[in-house]
Amino acid sequence: MTDPFIRTFEDMGREGPLAGLRLAVKDLFDLAGVPTGAGNPRWLETHEVPTEDAAAVARLRAAGARVVGKTITDELAWSLNGTNAHYGTPENPAAPGRVPGGSSSGSASAVALGLADIGLGTDTGGSIRVPASYCGLYGLRPTHGRVSLEGAVPLAPSFDTAGVLTRDAATLRLAMGVLLEGTAAAGPITRLLAPQDIWDEIPEATRAAVMPKVESLGLEVDHSPLFGEVDDPSPLETARVAYATLQAWEAWQAHGGWIEANAPEFGPGVTARFANAAKIGSADIAVAQKVRSGIVALVRDRLPEGTALAIPAAPGPAFKIGGAPDREAIVRLTCIAGLAGASGLAVPAGTVDGLPVGLQLVAAPGGDERLLELA
Repeated sequence: MTDPFIRTFEDMGREGPLAGLRLAVKDLFDLAGVPTGAGNPRWLETHEVPTEDAAAVARLRAAGARVVGKTITDELAWSLNGTNAHYGTPENPAAPGRVPGGSSSGSASAVALGLADIGLGTDTGGSIRVPASYCGLYGLRPTHGRVSLEGAVPLAPSFDTAGVLTRDAATLRLAMGVLLEGTAAAGPITRLLAPQDIWDEIPEATRAAVMPKVESLGLEVDHSPLFGEVDDPSPLETARVAYATLQAWEAWQAHGGWIEANAPEFGPGVTARFANAAKIGSADIAVAQKVRSGIVALVRDRLPEGTALAIPAAPGPAFKIGGAPDREAIVRLTCIAGLAGASGLAVPAGTVDGLPVGLQLVAAPGGDERLLELA
């Protein structure tokens, strides 16, 4: 077993709504007096030890949570696998021998193993929702901007969010209630959009495992297509490409200078993604931004107040360690929330061959509390 913790330490308990709950912190967030490694040894070597907690950590601590450790993350958070070429792969107790999902891999593993009650993570393109699905956990990607990322290492700032993973919905709601800032949407979710054009792309075994969860919620379910009548034969793939282009461009803006100055050693997948990111030009960005604007309008139109998108959180269960994931298929399911800055909830839904798979519920921006109520 690979220990999901990079290091552990004692934290003085406090009174508050999270009193008695143990918090595992993804190694993108600063902890005062503890190095932030961002999943890469060179980053650890070239950055000062922080003197203050990241804002999200400070809020959770102030509410009584007790920090028990920092956890492994995929390098600079740029992966959905949960593997790390330098620090190994945290264990997935729900699917032994398989990945926990990334990049909030260690936080998911710590919670799934019962070593923590709350796993603080980030979600740029699915890095909370995918680990939640693979490990049989609950996880929320909040509306973009509703949780402070001050004191956290960025990946793609216009997509980055901070949320938590838990073993139960009550703890998720409690912890996110501490973190969420700003205005919430009014009124409960009463209708689910489970669009046929997306569900038709899901493997049959996953459809059979997840759709009963959708139906069990007792809400009106609409199966009409998400994209409707469009000229694009593959609108979901177009959305994925736009997301990948914008994410890569932002990642290079955030870290390209550091990479060129410090020549860090990355694992194969991260190496390839940064190499590609360095080549993206303004014409690529213009096309991707136009697609993004279309997704923002689509979400506003198809997910009005009281409606949530209901699709699988991942195409299937966790893949075997050393296996080859279909990254594109995963991102096709997670990119809508990222492009729209929307909130996305992952809840356990069922199993495929005894391995967990999750349901993803996406609400328009501001719908975080409504999703937590539904959970």
